Amino acid sequence: MHVTSQTLSRRSLIKAAGIATTATALGTSTTPAAADTAFAHPGLLHTRTDLARMAAKVKAGAAPWSAGYAKLTANRHAQSSWRANPQTTVYRGAGIPQNYQILYNDLHAAYQNALRHHVGGEQAYADTAVAILNAWSHKLTSLAGSADRFLAAGLYGYQFANAAELVRDHPDFDLPAAKKLLTDVFSAPSESFLTRHNGAVITNYWPNWDLCALACVLATGIFCDDRGRVDQAVAYFKQGSGLGSVRHAIPVVHDDGLAEWLEAGRDQGHALLGVGLMGTICEMAWNQGIDLYGYDDSRFLKGAQYVAKWSLGESVPYTANTRRKGAIGGWSGSETATAAAAADPAMPRPIWAMIANHYTKRRSLSASYLTRIAAKAAPEGGGGDYGPNSGGYDQLGFGTLTFTRDRSAQSRASDSPSPAAPAAGSGPRPQTASPSPSSGKSTDLAATGTADVVGWTAAAGVTAVAGGLLLLRRRGRNRPSAQ
Repeated sequence: MHVTSQTLSRRSLIKAAGIATTATALGTSTTPAAADTAFAHPGLLHTRTDLARMAAKVKAGAAPWSAGYAKLTANRHAQSSWRANPQTTVYRGAGIPQNYQILYNDLHAAYQNALRHHVGGEQAYADTAVAILNAWSHKLTSLAGSADRFLAAGLYGYQFANAAELVRDHPDFDLPAAKKLLTDVFSAPSESFLTRHNGAVITNYWPNWDLCALACVLATGIFCDDRGRVDQAVAYFKQGSGLGSVRHAIPVVHDDGLAEWLEAGRDQGHALLGVGLMGTICEMAWNQGIDLYGYDDSRFLKGAQYVAKWSLGESVPYTANTRRKGAIGGWSGSETATAAAAADPAMPRPIWAMIANHYTKRRSLSASYLTRIAAKAAPEGGGGDYGPNSGGYDQLGFGTLTFTRDRSAQSRASDSPSPAAPAAGSGPRPQTASPSPSSGKSTDLAATGTADVVGWTAAAGVTAVAGGLLLLRRRGRNRPSAQ
């Protein structure tokens, strides 16, 4: 299936997000670049300053950067001998002949070679990355398959953009072809998904589906200097109707400073995918002067801390919820999650260094669970280091090399926690609202700003209904566990 950008209405996506495209949608000015300036390049996951830091640290043999670089150079994808195998159509979805593995392997090879060039300096790696990306830009015309084609569009779109961003100034890189591929083949279906959700009711798809699409649209907007797409992604992150917007993906904030990750009620792998994607979105936005990391009182920090604690094998609370499922005007059903799924402390994902370093080094905040799990995961590898299946290629990885930073000497006072507002997971936090005196010690913010809110009913144990997501309170279940 090939969706052209002409078939989409950007205005309808902004409407779906519930917020106008204005300067206020672009966050605060606490980030490195002002939001009203031109986009910085390179400026997706890595800036020019980041790349210079990596190269200098590795040259000096500094830890842990040198260990992270060793993980990169040992990966079979990070070799200048890699040759691309581009396809005209990429298929993803059960029950059909699939070839999307070819795409994600090539994209990780492009990213790893480009990164290796910047850190080590050898030109051959940049040339290889350019050859891979040009080959795909000149051949790929469509994505097809089941609904999973939207996952392919989102995941591989943001990954293509990040690899291409690292070589966009290479004399042989076909920048116009890369922009066309991103806008027509990757971003167009991602925008369509955020607007129409494949014809399904708004809660049919778990948060990671929206987050894949958001990562792609944001990355495409930055890479192509398209502020309209950037504004769309930022607006949806803040107030989108689907489960991937921040208040739906992280619907409940507890007074211990942790916030439930909705997809923890599904399984650990998808929850980790969601955290990694939201971190990717926040990092790319930050590098363009847009602070999503700190949005809504650092809501993402609270959710990431929750998932880190759970993934370390410690108990976490979970508020039962029922999702409406089905197609608009078609079949319908529901699914209820009543508790956080079992978590395997040995399950690795290269997502933690980026998030931990932002909050603890850039912002000088305490984030004990993030610090612990990032140390446990180090040195982080990338695609090819976490098994052959697609889950091992959902993140670009190598965060120990790319995101480890010294604590900033210029941390702003506004970035530091006030005595009355401890960092997530650092201790009890005064709650700002409570649906009922008998509803326990957590605050449900999922329905904030929505039109279809049902007031808390003690007899039924219902807190709120927001876009088809029913959050249920049960006495005793919503109390935060001891740290």
